[in-house]
Amino acid sequence: MDLLVGDVFRNAARAVPGRLAVAHDGKEMTFGQLDRRANQVARALIAIGTGYGDRIVSWSSTSLDVVPVFAAVAKLGAAFAPASPLLGEAEAADMIASAQPSLLVADDDRLDMAVRIGKQLGVPVLPIGPGGMLADAADEQPDSDVPGPEALRETDTHVLFFTSGSTGRPKGVVLSHRTNMLRTHPGAQLEPRGALVSPYPLFHMGAWTLALQQWQARDAVIFSGSDAGAICRAITQYRAARLNAIPGVWRRVLAHVAEHAVDTGTVRFADTGTSATPPELLNAIAAAFPNAQVRVFYGATESGAVASLEHADMNRKPGSCGTAAPFAEVRIDENGELWARSVVLFDGYYGNEEATDAALVDGWYRTGDLAEMDDEGYLSIIGRARDVIRTGGETVAPSEVEEVLRSEPSIADVAVVGLHDDTWGEVVCAAVVVRPGHDAPTVEALRAHCGGRLAGFKQPRRVAIVDEIPRTGGNGNVQRGVLMERLLA
Repeated sequence: MDLLVGDVFRNAARAVPGRLAVAHDGKEMTFGQLDRRANQVARALIAIGTGYGDRIVSWSSTSLDVVPVFAAVAKLGAAFAPASPLLGEAEAADMIASAQPSLLVADDDRLDMAVRIGKQLGVPVLPIGPGGMLADAADEQPDSDVPGPEALRETDTHVLFFTSGSTGRPKGVVLSHRTNMLRTHPGAQLEPRGALVSPYPLFHMGAWTLALQQWQARDAVIFSGSDAGAICRAITQYRAARLNAIPGVWRRVLAHVAEHAVDTGTVRFADTGTSATPPELLNAIAAAFPNAQVRVFYGATESGAVASLEHADMNRKPGSCGTAAPFAEVRIDENGELWARSVVLFDGYYGNEEATDAALVDGWYRTGDLAEMDDEGYLSIIGRARDVIRTGGETVAPSEVEEVLRSEPSIADVAVVGLHDDTWGEVVCAAVVVRPGHDAPTVEALRAHCGGRLAGFKQPRRVAIVDEIPRTGGNGNVQRGVLMERLLA
């Protein structure tokens, strides 16, 4: 018997049809409702010729309308490929083209752009949500179960999550049904879990991984968005037992809790990760959520969980991301780069054999992070082996930002690096050589110049004026390490 994500919805609907599965912005769906709507959406997709082996791109902000599409695509044996709502039209077109989809579904805010992209790529587009063509087509379908295709196997692609590499070109991380089922399996016993509040957007691996953890355990996920007030209201309304957020969101939640009466006593697990988590932040979370185990997780879309730090080690191992996760094996190579292998690694980058071969070597995933390990096996991430910037849980390629900034009239030369930030982990910093006769550009001016071409998280949050950009003598590549030393001096 294969491990298939579609079975999660079928089995939960049979066992606990009236139990809450998902909520967002005042709307709720039980497991029975979710499964039935997924069946209708699946039948609507079949009717337009979409099915096994296809790729379906979803371009939408966080909405309950996306969830049945996710479940339906899994049942069909197609691959779900979410696109970030933060992307501009050109960025989205590049990502969507990389997925080679048979269908693009989009919400109202992105529909006009989606239609233009669809015409450009020859891909049909359907509006998502109430009153949209996909919703109307689904309404006309029966809600009885949709049997999975006979060809569907657990090794088939379940999702493509797109991430930026060092070149800025989108790379589709291929995750199979088996990988996602194992990454999110709750264990042999379905012990009471409690609702989980997830502030992650629905293009992010974190959102769907946390949701599948909940759904496999037949419990609820609450998609709150990243607003601190909304997160705290969700905790109170659903008496949430779990909250997982990046450090920047945690800081906003803590500020909200300090100013408002929030019942945090139901939360038993307060989890964080994706960027640096200083001990003072972890201790502040523990103080504000006194009944919670505070834990740090380290991993990547490509690897799943690589390491975790338990509550008991929070102050004993400050700055550490813990020991190797279950299923995971880790090692540090001669250059200090952390490598990981496990049964839940990704299958490669879609249509990009060169990038796959660079990242996966003899069954090991090269994380791109520089790490140290102490004599008890606890890991600490000390830097990046490659140029990618990690900010607020997203990845940014410096070369992509530099290409856009070079056309700004006041810039003679530019290089982009990531600087440490307590809120975002890293922020994008543009080191600028000013063109003679021009005033030095401000952060606001550079962000305005990037508007419409780069998503907000890729745009500079700091500007440093320098006399020159250090480059190698041979190929003229930016010496980012040298530049960082100069900026931090």
